[in-house]
Amino acid sequence: MINSLALRRESSKICDLTLPSIVSTRGGAEFDPRLDIWNCHESSNTVKLDFGKLPITPEMKLAAKKVFVWYAQNKSLGYLDNLYFYLKKFLSFTVSESGMIVSSISPHQIINYYATLKKRDHYYLGSISGLMKKWHEMRYLGIEDGAIAILKQLRLTGNKKGEAVLTMDPVNGPYTDLENQAILFSLETAFKDEVINLGEYVLVSLFLALGLRPVQYALLKVCDVKSGETKNGMTVYSIRVPRAKLRHSLPRSEFKNRLLIAKLGENLLRHASEVQESFMLRLEDPGQAPLFPTKGIREKVPNGFEYHQTSRSLSRALSEIVGRLEVRSERTGKPLNVNAYRFRRSVGTRAAVEGHGELIIAELLDHTDTQNVSVYVQAMPEIIERIDRAVALQLAPLAAAFAGVIIKDETEAAYAGDPACRVCDPRFDPLMKPMGNCDNNGFCGLSAPIACYQCRGFRPWLDGPHGAVLDYLINERERLLVSSDLRVASICDRTILAVAEVVRQCQLIRDIRGFNG
Repeated sequence: MINSLALRRESSKICDLTLPSIVSTRGGAEFDPRLDIWNCHESSNTVKLDFGKLPITPEMKLAAKKVFVWYAQNKSLGYLDNLYFYLKKFLSFTVSESGMIVSSISPHQIINYYATLKKRDHYYLGSISGLMKKWHEMRYLGIEDGAIAILKQLRLTGNKKGEAVLTMDPVNGPYTDLENQAILFSLETAFKDEVINLGEYVLVSLFLALGLRPVQYALLKVCDVKSGETKNGMTVYSIRVPRAKLRHSLPRSEFKNRLLIAKLGENLLRHASEVQESFMLRLEDPGQAPLFPTKGIREKVPNGFEYHQTSRSLSRALSEIVGRLEVRSERTGKPLNVNAYRFRRSVGTRAAVEGHGELIIAELLDHTDTQNVSVYVQAMPEIIERIDRAVALQLAPLAAAFAGVIIKDETEAAYAGDPACRVCDPRFDPLMKPMGNCDNNGFCGLSAPIACYQCRGFRPWLDGPHGAVLDYLINERERLLVSSDLRVASICDRTILAVAEVVRQCQLIRDIRGFNG
């Protein structure tokens, strides 16, 4: 009796295993599939697949390429890259078990691999289950009938969607309000101090404000930034956002307009003008320059995208910029883990907390339906409802919101004796005893003394009325909880932690001095 593998080998002969010289991906990249290394360059993504690194026989490699050609023509590059990654993972395991390169995938190999996976990792096999079924359906050598029968019997759970949001994961989940405030404050400070440039500033600001996918930022051009005037003479700013993840649509074929707050709009328009100016001699129409250009030039990409960054390079840039801000999490006490999708999850989470439904959240995040946004409504993560003195003192050292230096008194200040540099307020001391000194010696435009506690130029006095400031802010928060809502009441939470840290450090200094006599 002829076994199923032999039949599969025989039937595969009727299929054309010749490879074309050029294949075009769904996104417009062209490559030669006859080569072992496929370099696919689309407008906002670049993928490299090396079939020479797959531990399979030459006959099976040819069949694999034929199947991957179909996926390249019908699916996204990210999907293609994902299939290759998990197929390679499976094949590497199989070779480690048998010590031989793979000539076909058998039911025994699938069962062995499945047995080694933890339940949470079943999606490793689930990710390539569809690939194997498609491979078998196309009647190419490499997948035994029994392997498909086993795959149909196994219950393969996918990668659990929304888990990071539901659990408010401190590593990959949404940022808390305090973490968002810390990023924003550090971003403003770094821009003012010229630690980051205008382009870096607006990139992070857009991630904070819009929650788009990295690919959408990568596709932006300077012509997408708009400004206009309303009937009453107010200037309004907007950005035309390319839609993403739409099947059978080319990059930048569909857009959504998003309004921007004035400050972000002004800076973004200025950045777009500077980029456009820099491309005057490089492009016939400098308005088609990328909003966030690459430093060099990308080759073999669709026309019009030679200077665009990829979604991956933009994500790396985002992580590097925010990393320079040295923002710490009040949950872990460690520097924030930064990735593009945490910003996206944060926008969805904030919208849910503010009471928006699934339709609004889907619109904000540019989903075509609501099936993937229900997780935000289900999670409804609450920011801290109550902050008393004890909680503030406990969270303060983790949040690292206080950035100044405590001094004994004005004699240690940079501008000692200058009344204009003293920070005081009758609300906290009727005799106008200063909380400290300002070492910036200039008008900053912020609301002193509350805003001072997060400023690096603030020099709080050891015996300043910081406890009174802390009590005032906590009481004000309680009042707002009654008269408005938690969202409004939490606006000054990071300032509360900054003041609490000053109170805590002052007490430590006094305790040490008292202990030493």
